[in-house]
Amino acid sequence: MKRRTFLVAAAALPLAACGADNIWASDEAVRAARFVSDEPPSITLFTVIGIPKGEGGHSALMINGSQRIIYDPAGSWQHPRIPERHDVLYGITPNFKNFYIDYHARSTYWVAEDRVPVSLAVADAAIRSAEQEGAASKSFCAVNTGQVLNRVPGFQGAPTGFSPLKLRQWFLTRPGVVSKSHRDGDPANNHNVLLQQKDGTITGYPRN
Repeated sequence: MKRRTFLVAAAALPLAACGADNIWASDEAVRAARFVSDEPPSITLFTVIGIPKGEGGHSALMINGSQRIIYDPAGSWQHPRIPERHDVLYGITPNFKNFYIDYHARSTYWVAEDRVPVSLAVADAAIRSAEQEGAASKSFCAVNTGQVLNRVPGFQGAPTGFSPLKLRQWFLTRPGVVSKSHRDGDPANNHNVLLQQKDGTITGYPRN
């Protein structure tokens, strides 16, 4: 199990691999949180996969274009510094990316990170597609993620069923895909411990 140092804890939020929300952050909050990465444009599929049975628990996208966002349909991760509009999370710095992964990876789930390089135009088209999708209903994470991808050049044909695993299998056929796995022996999601960290820093966690 990785050893980390954490700051002051806050009250825990309930865990739901696929919950629902109808949140709409202000224009000011979205503008203030905007983060532009120096990494090449890309579309990344996160798949949360159960241990030991290998069932699919959640699907989400991280899109690195003119800004970096996470599209987290029916997701439960949140932070006071991250404004949200209908499942689109803005201001995804490297630390908040790590925070998001750490929240989902634990003794009962691991996280697959599959990244496809794209042009800036395609990445920005993916951001627009995520922004127009609207809030996902509970358990519709793979459905809505597939619908977002289907509107993006080069990603048409993505499955829109309820299986995060089938969506991942299709995504792995995209040209140039690079995959990472994130595993964590912790029994919980650490959200109650990490929530109060103002910049989402996880001390001792790899930064990528």
